[in-house]
Amino acid sequence: MLHAVIAAATEEAAKNPLIPEWYDIIWSAVCFVVILFFFWKLVLPRMQKLLDDRAEAIEGNIAKADDAQRKAEAALVQYTAQLADARAEAGAIRDQARTDGQRIVAEHKEQAAAEAGRIAASAKTQIEAERQAAVVSLRSEVGTLAIDLASGVIGESLSNDAKASAIVDRFLAELEASEVPAHAAAPAAGKI
Repeated sequence: MLHAVIAAATEEAAKNPLIPEWYDIIWSAVCFVVILFFFWKLVLPRMQKLLDDRAEAIEGNIAKADDAQRKAEAALVQYTAQLADARAEAGAIRDQARTDGQRIVAEHKEQAAAEAGRIAASAKTQIEAERQAAVVSLRSEVGTLAIDLASGVIGESLSNDAKASAIVDRFLAELEASEVPAHAAAPAAGKI
């Protein structure tokens, strides 16, 4: 049995295990050509089409992104311009409001001054009217008091206007008469 093992070992030793048999090489080549043909005609065109579609989509998206970027920049410029216009308009409105406020305050001050002048003039007129009424009232009361006092001094009633007038006239005449002898006595006293 040992001879058989040695014979088998020498047979196998003569063959290189790394080099395949010629029929394996042929069948492997045929399979390789079939698979290569299949990939060349079916798979590679589909892969190329898929890659081309993907490249077109990427290029389209890049173009869309560029377009969107340009639109965004234009919108930003427009927004900035509108914001500047709005700020300028707000400043103009604020200045106009200040001017209107100052004008309204000035008008109200003028109206208040005019109203104060009118009230002061009305008060002066009312005071003058009340003063005149007081003067008239005082004259009436003083006249009544004078007649009452004169009645008490003279000893007669002066309730009758004609009688009061006559008494006042007589009293004045007596006063004049008493003043004349006093003037005459004064020069005579100077001669003595």
